Amino acid sequence: MKVAVLGGSGHVGSFLVPRLVEEGHDVVVVSRGQREPYRPHGAWRRVTRMVTDREAAEADGSFGPAIAALGADVVIDMICFREESARHLVEALAGRVQHFLHCGTIWVYGPSGQVPAPESEPRRPLEEYGRGKAAIEAYLLDQARRNGFPATVVHPGHITGPGWVPVNPAGNLNPGVFQTLADGAEVALPNLGLETLHHVHADDVAQVFTAAIANRSAAVGESFHAVAPTAVTLRGYAEAVAGWFGQEPRLKFVPWEQWRATVDEADAEATYSHIAHSPHRSMEKAGRLLGHRPRFTALEAIEEAVDALVTEGRIERRD
Repeated sequence: MKVAVLGGSGHVGSFLVPRLVEEGHDVVVVSRGQREPYRPHGAWRRVTRMVTDREAAEADGSFGPAIAALGADVVIDMICFREESARHLVEALAGRVQHFLHCGTIWVYGPSGQVPAPESEPRRPLEEYGRGKAAIEAYLLDQARRNGFPATVVHPGHITGPGWVPVNPAGNLNPGVFQTLADGAEVALPNLGLETLHHVHADDVAQVFTAAIANRSAAVGESFHAVAPTAVTLRGYAEAVAGWFGQEPRLKFVPWEQWRATVDEADAEATYSHIAHSPHRSMEKAGRLLGHRPRFTALEAIEEAVDALVTEGRIERRD
């Protein structure tokens, strides 16, 4: 089939596009052309590139018609963050695509009521990003039910893998936490370190998309999580990272209000967002309907990303 990937040079796209090419699809990547894929792959030589500024093209009404003009059987939208953007695209593609897949986020949920939490949990997003993605999901699935628009939504967790700094054991993106653990120095974690994070390797996210395409009849009108088989606690995660560097973990646990005063405001906000959600999502539905089984555990995915940071010199081993 002909597959158009909007935002295909990002982290997930760097794994997704080569997979699509290897499966025999004719792939068009639509992006601003400002970034190369996160990893090199020979499949990119067989990819057609379309350079466009989505925001500007949406503003003048040309983006949707331009995507429709590609004549793609499948459109995968990795970079839609507003319901108006989704509406613009659906109106242009209605009746012209076999399958439309949207990349959402587990941030469409608030804190879990049960764990591992299924896709049927209510959408109670805590932040604007999650609210925007929840509105897009609601719109797309309503279009699927009412008008037969062939939409599927995939909700990734904390995406990680080579070329990307993973959410760290303190719940933010500061790579210094990994260095502190690598050095065997003490790391402070908020509360008791029992809040959870739910990572996923970018390639496992890519495989949920390809599994949905391969199982179109089961996927249309549905949402699916894309996460590792299990979540990790901050404490367990920190202990694992220290062990990768041959260190005994030195952890202390600090009440939230005291802990937040020890880091800068951006790190504190990121940590609060992660621990307030404490996600732990189920992969049962993707396994049952799509036959998908994550290849990487959360710690395996994170370790691969950390190894890449060591190779790049961003984290030093104290051997």
